[in-house]
Amino acid sequence: MVAELVAGSVLVIVLAAESLHARRTRHIARLAFGPTGKPRHWARCAPLARAAATAALAWGLTTLLLLAPKVHRVQTIDKNAMRHLVLALDVSPSMRLEDAGPTKKQARRKRVADLLSSLFDRAGTPFRISVVAFYNGAKQVVVDTTDMEVVGNILDDLPMHFAFEAGETRLFDGLEEAVKLARPWSPKSATLVILSDGDTVPATGMPKLPASISHVLVVGVGDPRVGSFIDGRQSRQDVSTLRQVAVRLGGVYHNGNEKQITTDTLRQVTAQARPGRFERFSRREYALAACAVGGMALAVLPVLLQAFGTSWRPGVRRDARSVVESSREQPAHRREMSAHPAAVSVS
Repeated sequence: MVAELVAGSVLVIVLAAESLHARRTRHIARLAFGPTGKPRHWARCAPLARAAATAALAWGLTTLLLLAPKVHRVQTIDKNAMRHLVLALDVSPSMRLEDAGPTKKQARRKRVADLLSSLFDRAGTPFRISVVAFYNGAKQVVVDTTDMEVVGNILDDLPMHFAFEAGETRLFDGLEEAVKLARPWSPKSATLVILSDGDTVPATGMPKLPASISHVLVVGVGDPRVGSFIDGRQSRQDVSTLRQVAVRLGGVYHNGNEKQITTDTLRQVTAQARPGRFERFSRREYALAACAVGGMALAVLPVLLQAFGTSWRPGVRRDARSVVESSREQPAHRREMSAHPAAVSVS
């Protein structure tokens, strides 16, 4: 507010000074601008431009004076500025079946660990990771950790299915727990990754995602064609159901049974919403720009007024000056003959 008051005061003072200067110099305008007494049209805006440039320079300098100094330190990432990554992890017994991976001999849990390890290596964006395990219910395993060893220990065949009662897998319970966890966070600050074989997913009961979750990735593991026997039934990856879950959540589905998560998909689900070009400018940047523009205008304006402010050029014209100089360069006898043409004709 102080900078704005200073800039306004400077603007009023400069406009008053320009008005006084215009009145005092009006009677000698013909000496500067010729018989018309008027400059070129663009030059008539020079007083306003000079006043605006001076006010901008005053505002920028005052703002920089009042702002706290900016100290440049070693680039570190504030934990509060890191994105959240919520892993909704299926820990049902079917995830221990060995029909995943390129060889179809890898356990589904192991395939999930490989996919997440590749995701962490290629994401490039540091996360605060939370893990929600679901089976016949859901539990929060870890919340907002930055220690990858903790996450690796959870993914390394930790028998979390013993923490639940035996029964059918309820994927929506894991979604509800993830939603409860992410609801207090800032808008568009979290990414949800669901890892499951989609063996049993209900048709109704999909929870609504909070504003904090901006991206959703549903990763399926397990052979989608040939099932494996467990609990008296065949278990395989339900691709159509998992793809439908991704569509209903406004996310992306990836079949991770044989291929790693693609770079395009990874970039899409981990991209942080960046502010616009002008939204990234702080008050400091605007002040620096005002100083640069105002100072440049005050420096260049006098030069432009001197060179292009008027078409009037006082003094002897160049063609008249060349005639006088050429007459001075003639020999003396030619000047005498031209001065006495009668004598030349008689001779």
